[in-house]
Amino acid sequence: MNILVTGSNGQLGSEIRELSSEYTGLNFFFTDVDTLDICDKVALNTYVKNNNINLIINCAAYTAVDKAEDDVELCEKINTFAVKNIAEVAKENKLKVIHVSTDYVFDGTAHVPYTEDCKTNPTSVYGKTKLAGEKALMSTNKKSIVIRTAWLYSAYGNNFVKTMLRLGKEKDSLNVIFDQVGTPTYARDLAKTILYITDNTSVNVDFFQPGIYHFSNEGVCSWYDFTVAILRHAGIKTPVYPIETKDYPTKATRPHYSVLNKSKIKNTFNVEIPHWENSLVDVLKRLKG
Repeated sequence: MNILVTGSNGQLGSEIRELSSEYTGLNFFFTDVDTLDICDKVALNTYVKNNNINLIINCAAYTAVDKAEDDVELCEKINTFAVKNIAEVAKENKLKVIHVSTDYVFDGTAHVPYTEDCKTNPTSVYGKTKLAGEKALMSTNKKSIVIRTAWLYSAYGNNFVKTMLRLGKEKDSLNVIFDQVGTPTYARDLAKTILYITDNTSVNVDFFQPGIYHFSNEGVCSWYDFTVAILRHAGIKTPVYPIETKDYPTKATRPHYSVLNKSKIKNTFNVEIPHWENSLVDVLKRLKG
């Protein structure tokens, strides 16, 4: 089975690349914008045909949430139109797609974990373009899985964990938002789940169940709680103080509550998901090593 992974230099793509050697039955093609521009439909179609691709894992995304408020055109190009290209090329070539989306498709006003059926209402350019991408994919290519995730971090790239580790060493104290609640997602855990679905699909085509799914680690915390745990497990003594969202204004509106209900993905594919703090300990060991 030939697998095209787009956005493979990002956090999730890098984790998939690192884990891919364990899957000897799968043949991976790792690309990023410098080797394959998914905004160019002709180039994408040619690449798919030349390499006999069977499944596309789309990890490519514009994720600079605040910058997106001013950079609407590029954000839309990558998060919506490129996904539409993938959908159309996949349909034409009878391919399956696994596409990664975001908790930002919700407005964050709920008080119980979001299921896949909950009403979407994105409040940022990033969220709106990601939702439009989801819709373009699901309406065009029925053989698609969308996995919404949240608060992604890993040993690769820039992310919240690495930023807090750096600031914890540089600053005398940290002020971190406590009234935004969600669940951190270790990109390696998500990568394992995507590869598990892909690997099983290569053996049994019926294992692939199209639809929208939610994936984050288990448990719930605020950004403040997350930071306290990061520094504690890293052995950094810098004090952390809770602040409200209004005390740290940003260009894009963040969801106040973005806890995702993972029952559907767990029940459909029989996956086990680690608690966020156990996964945090794992990534800190990798970063230290």
